[in-house]
Amino acid sequence: MIPNKVESTDGDENEKRGNWSNQCDFFLSCLGYAVGLGNLWRFPFLCFKNGGAVFLIPYAICLLLIGMPLFLLELYLGQFSSSGTLTVWRFSPMFKGVGIGMMVTSSLIAIYYNIVMAWALYYLFASFTSKLPWQDCGDWSSDTCITKLPDISGCNATLQEVAYPNGTCYNANGTLLGVYNDTLLKQYNITRSSAAEEYFFNTVLRVGTGLDTFSDLTGISWQLSLCLLLAWIIDFFCLFRSVKSSGKVVYFTAIFPYVVLLILLIRGTMLPGSRSGVEWYIAKADVSKLKDPEVWLDAITQIFFSLGASLGGLHALSSYNKFHNNCLRDAIAVSIGNCLTSVFAGFVVFSYVGYMAELQGVDIGHVAKGGPSLAFVIWPSAVATIPVSPLWSILLFFMLITLGLDSQFTLLETVFTGLLDAFPKVRKHKVWVHLAVCLVLFGLGLPMCAKGGLHLLDYVDSAINGWPMVILGLTELIAVAWVYGAYPRYKVIFLRAIEDMKIMLADSPLLK
Repeated sequence: MIPNKVESTDGDENEKRGNWSNQCDFFLSCLGYAVGLGNLWRFPFLCFKNGGAVFLIPYAICLLLIGMPLFLLELYLGQFSSSGTLTVWRFSPMFKGVGIGMMVTSSLIAIYYNIVMAWALYYLFASFTSKLPWQDCGDWSSDTCITKLPDISGCNATLQEVAYPNGTCYNANGTLLGVYNDTLLKQYNITRSSAAEEYFFNTVLRVGTGLDTFSDLTGISWQLSLCLLLAWIIDFFCLFRSVKSSGKVVYFTAIFPYVVLLILLIRGTMLPGSRSGVEWYIAKADVSKLKDPEVWLDAITQIFFSLGASLGGLHALSSYNKFHNNCLRDAIAVSIGNCLTSVFAGFVVFSYVGYMAELQGVDIGHVAKGGPSLAFVIWPSAVATIPVSPLWSILLFFMLITLGLDSQFTLLETVFTGLLDAFPKVRKHKVWVHLAVCLVLFGLGLPMCAKGGLHLLDYVDSAINGWPMVILGLTELIAVAWVYGAYPRYKVIFLRAIEDMKIMLADSPLLK
């Protein structure tokens, strides 16, 4: 592999591609890429699902044996070759398809990531009010919404008496409008729902809670479409000058979420039930879970998903490093920082989960859910009950937006860098290339603004996360270890890669 290095008179080693303005830009970009929405809603739920604190054991093992080595490998490949995910395979062109797979995967993730950003923008705008719209049920909610159901304390549940909106008790002989009795609700298969849940499904997504297929891609929401367009406009203006512009934005987007998480944690610990939530998160350790292969698979896939390995993003970011940058130090610091953030976010999340369980009088297991239901149902429900709720809601959703932006920057930079490296003649028109890519991906994301968009998003997410990322990462390891690293005259795998790293890290105290 030959470094693609050209000296420049403006301080950049590579005149054609450019370099990061300083090392801090690169480090914060890597940290922001690794720390994303998955740290906030996926990792805490996996801990809850897989034995509490016990899940940290397979997670830490997978981090040390798989995550950190692969993270370092991808930083090395991009930095040594000064190439993005499509052209880094010059050392073995037969593996170029891996780079194409990484770029396609990053494009698909960028599409649905911006849908989640559009949801967050929708909530952010809705929070600028004296009373949050999902604080109580409204015209948009169904008859089983909790605050629409009347008080039936005077009704006799054993006689199957139910209350109607006028407050009179009647025998349950057919119509069940306004039922609010757990025994009767179960008997007639009626599910109560919170105002925040119905607001998310009925107002934001406009799908209704009963839709279970993504086949209905009609009725695109113009409100969500405008929020999606705004998300792509933000992406474009933050990235149109590549790392020279995004490297400055990350100083805010990478640090601000930690400030908000700390504020939310302090407020969450003051709420009733928060201690029970935290105990569910870490104290209820189930050692028997370590025998379950699914727990280890969850740990592996979470490491890939969280660190962003095998997506090409690390190739793109490190390709703008100067040749002698200490990528070993960066790999260790970012990997550990990302995982510590996941653990810290779990304390924040479960303090509010415990509070919601206490508020609703239900078991924590009924509240602790992963995915969009955590970010757009549980947390909005929680902040709606706190004094000065609009302020907390604004902070919450602005934090989600900044978390998403960091990851989105690198996902798109992977696509931009890959295209510009593969077709260097268009580099002088890179602003137009960025605009064209954003417009295409915006158009591909519009179906997710339809009624069945949530289920289409879930389908795409489940299809590309997990095994596809593991397979791409494994193939990359084979390419470097046995094709490039074990060239015929070498007896040890990875030997050539190790020699390359020694050249780059000649001044590193870690190798002396």
